[in-house]
Amino acid sequence: MTEPTAVQKTTHVQASPYTSPWSLRERIGIMLWSGAWALFCAWTPKPLNPWRLFVLRCFGAKISGVPFVHSRARIQIPWKLRLAHRACLGDRANAYTLGEITIGEGATIAQEAYLCTGTHDFASPVLPLQTTPIVIGANAFVGVRAIVLPGIIIGERAVIGAGAVVTKNVSANSIVAGNPARVIATRAL
Repeated sequence: MTEPTAVQKTTHVQASPYTSPWSLRERIGIMLWSGAWALFCAWTPKPLNPWRLFVLRCFGAKISGVPFVHSRARIQIPWKLRLAHRACLGDRANAYTLGEITIGEGATIAQEAYLCTGTHDFASPVLPLQTTPIVIGANAFVGVRAIVLPGIIIGERAVIGAGAVVTKNVSANSIVAGNPARVIATRAL
């Protein structure tokens, strides 16, 4: 996977802070997805991962190879999720896919980690939704309860420490921790 250097922010059109930025079709899709995951996947044991991947594919997730998605993982909009071979979305991990999230080959998103692609334009009284993709590089590791903010690119083999709040891009092989996350070491090759 080629490591991108920048991602594009999208400001969604909203008439007021109380109107949805999503089309009627998208809202129906999100409702159907929530029901389908609860009914068909949320209760399944780990060995039924192929079934969960099938359901994700049915809802437009772009999946290559055989990644792992825990039954208690939360995915807001599956058609904005890309999973590569051996990528892992752990127990209660939250992929808040208002914008695209790409999880590279062999990358792990640990339990209760939060990948957030959405925020708001606070300069506008309408507070329109702004989405920016997140890219997690191959073989990267996002630790338990870490938070990755919109527009972040995490390089290949990078490690995000438990509870870290990632506010800036993380270069390949870096180990970061803290709030805000800072480089504390470099991962040995």
